[in-house]
Amino acid sequence: MNIIELDRLCLHYSLNGARIDVLRDVTLSIPAGQSVAVAGPSGSGKTSLLLLLAGLEQPASGHVTLDGVRLGEQGRDALADLRRDRIGIVFQSFHLLPSLTALDNVALPLQIAGQRDAYPRARDFLRRVGLAAREGHYPGQLSGGEQQRVAIARALVHGPRLLLADEPTGNLDDHTGALVRELLFALNRDTGTTLVLVTHDLDFAARCDRVLRLHEGQLHEHTHRPTAAAAPAPREPAHAD
Repeated sequence: MNIIELDRLCLHYSLNGARIDVLRDVTLSIPAGQSVAVAGPSGSGKTSLLLLLAGLEQPASGHVTLDGVRLGEQGRDALADLRRDRIGIVFQSFHLLPSLTALDNVALPLQIAGQRDAYPRARDFLRRVGLAAREGHYPGQLSGGEQQRVAIARALVHGPRLLLADEPTGNLDDHTGALVRELLFALNRDTGTTLVLVTHDLDFAARCDRVLRLHEGQLHEHTHRPTAAAAPAPREPAHAD
């Protein structure tokens, strides 16, 4: 079953009276459980594509169907419910709430959804990303790599069908970036969550089942063999990151 269907998707902006085409007649199918990388130069529209997949931006024409739901036919509240229930989003800049602890940040989506087991589930996901010992710390007390792992736990705690990651290692050092990459692939493998990530890192992209290159508004499939499978997710590492 395909979790994502894009049908002749177009997106453009106007700049000083000129039309800028970001996406042009993009048609794409992604089966559930795949890991897919979207690569391309800065400004090519990769982040815009993720925003369209999340229903956070609307196309000029064409359709996005996510898990059988055509996004263009949904209202604002229905789209918010869809993101809450079926989509996890990992941003490059973390977007953690500074006044909440790591545990509170991860539990927040479940609390908003009225889940009574919000804190046990949040603790479980912090354990999965190797941060059980840091649950009482605030974002300002965590390293960049730890904050990103909290963000990943928050994006996955509600069991989404789809995880969208926008340059998830872009602000991290090499060691921490490697830990986050391993974690994402291990969670994709272990939970079956479909992973769509934007990255400039071609080695990172090559780890995915598929690599799509966005160039001049069109997606081109790059035929490759995925590199070695991800190692198990880190568990309680030393705070070297």
